[in-house]
Amino acid sequence: MDAAVQRRAVREINAAIDEQISQGANPDDAVEMIDAAVRTWINSAAGSGDFALTPMLHRQLAVAVHNERYGLGRLQPLVDDPEVENIDANGFDQVWVSYSDGRVEQAAPIADNDVHLIEMIRRWSAFLGQSSREFSSANPKVRLTLPDGSRMTAVMGVTPRPHLAVRKHRMVDVTLDDLVQSGTIDLTMRAFLGAAVRAKKNVIVSGGMGSGKTTMLRALAAELPVDERIVTIESEYELGLHTVPHRHSNVVPMESRPANAEGFGAVSLEELIELAFRLNARRIIVGEVLGAELLPMLTAMKHGGEGSLCTLHANEAAEVFSRMLILANSGTPTGLSRPETLYSLVGTAVDFVVQLGHRTVSEGGERVNQRFVTEVLEVLPPGEGTEPARTQVFAPGPDGRAVPRFMPSCIDDLVSVGGLDGRLPAQLWAYSTTPDGVR
Repeated sequence: MDAAVQRRAVREINAAIDEQISQGANPDDAVEMIDAAVRTWINSAAGSGDFALTPMLHRQLAVAVHNERYGLGRLQPLVDDPEVENIDANGFDQVWVSYSDGRVEQAAPIADNDVHLIEMIRRWSAFLGQSSREFSSANPKVRLTLPDGSRMTAVMGVTPRPHLAVRKHRMVDVTLDDLVQSGTIDLTMRAFLGAAVRAKKNVIVSGGMGSGKTTMLRALAAELPVDERIVTIESEYELGLHTVPHRHSNVVPMESRPANAEGFGAVSLEELIELAFRLNARRIIVGEVLGAELLPMLTAMKHGGEGSLCTLHANEAAEVFSRMLILANSGTPTGLSRPETLYSLVGTAVDFVVQLGHRTVSEGGERVNQRFVTEVLEVLPPGEGTEPARTQVFAPGPDGRAVPRFMPSCIDDLVSVGGLDGRLPAQLWAYSTTPDGVR
């Protein structure tokens, strides 16, 4: 069955069962009705000599109808593909798919036209997220978490055509050992990062787009005791720690919420950070620091939020501090955003910055995505300059991957509390302190 005929079939079958199935009906309850409607349509088509009723055709149409009514329509097979990492649609017909091996291929249209695509996004926004989100000319952008945990962002009105981007998370149940297997870190880095988490050091994971920040955050969290109470705070659910109870049995996942059409009901990330302590959080994990929540996050790290974790977008480790200043100025009271005030807070709240890099290389004639830690900075209170002092604990080696450079000042904590092998410091770091001029 070609694509055009299948689209017609799905439209006709859905129209036939519209009166039998309400929009809010449980998808499981609709399976039998969909099967019956598909069988009726195929028998009718077979009577005209167009098709023969086969189990494969029946299954193909039933899945397509179910996806159109309760899932993501023609987008669903791409989201279900385990090798897909990102899906970008520029209008209904310009669909680009990025695969885990580095390939980028154009896919078939995901809607009949741009108007149909807008209608689908509007329906997904209303029914698929934790809370209903508006997608309209008054609110031309929307972000939500799809049922499988993927993140979808869509925009219209401010662009000539509607645009959609889906970011998939292929590794949710992930550990530092898994990152060793994938080449993101080596055994030395694995030992160091695990000790930092167990010693309750506050860690910021930074990197550019697609560098694996969220995956690293999940792997760091896997070092925590299973029953430790964690509060995760995100603009859209991505971490998914609450979906792996064998690793995290005591999780409170929280998601910020935009205002409704009347302008009410908004819940900000900074409000959720303040709420986390009242929920008896032992660890606070912020999926991504994007703006005004930076200061509440830093304050939480400094005053009782030991062992907190978050991600931040920065292409180089040295950019993290200037990036923080930009974020702090995006919505903070006058005075708190002054560089010296902010950097003093950063220097006393943050312990380590873990920087991730990303590149695509050719191996054996195939493109391969490589994600790896490039650098680790220990963050210290500001010295003579305004920015926090820092020690380059791991520096980029000849191939760009992080190698040991200078011993962190908190090495005793990493050994006695974090369980780092006491023999490693002397083996790994040539200097016990940072030499003059190295920051």
